[in-house]
Amino acid sequence: MITRETDYALRILRALLDGGLHTVGQLSQDELLPQAFAYKILKKLEKAGLIQVVRGTAGGCRLAADLSKVSLYDLMRAIGEHGCLSTCMAPDYACPWRERQGSCTVHDRLLEIQETLDSELRRHSLASILAEP
Repeated sequence: MITRETDYALRILRALLDGGLHTVGQLSQDELLPQAFAYKILKKLEKAGLIQVVRGTAGGCRLAADLSKVSLYDLMRAIGEHGCLSTCMAPDYACPWRERQGSCTVHDRLLEIQETLDSELRRHSLASILAEP
């Protein structure tokens, strides 16, 4: 369910918890991430307002959000994951069965499960997930 990209985003945010300014090279090395992938993720995290990117020779990135107010669901959306159980859960999916029959009990049941899963993902803040034991 959670893609490698979201996993890497969690690792980047974990590294930024110290409040310091980190270069992409540092983050990649410390968190064992491919540097090209780290750049892509950092752009998404910046766009979502989770990090601040400081450009220039003394630049890097730092945490910009209160992670106690950001859920795992929010992070997944920021990365571009939709976390759908089935293709038919996607808002833009045109289901031929439902178009012909009007309803689908499988879709209805999967929708209930999807709503429960989304609710659970919203319950967990990134701060609680990234907290040291």
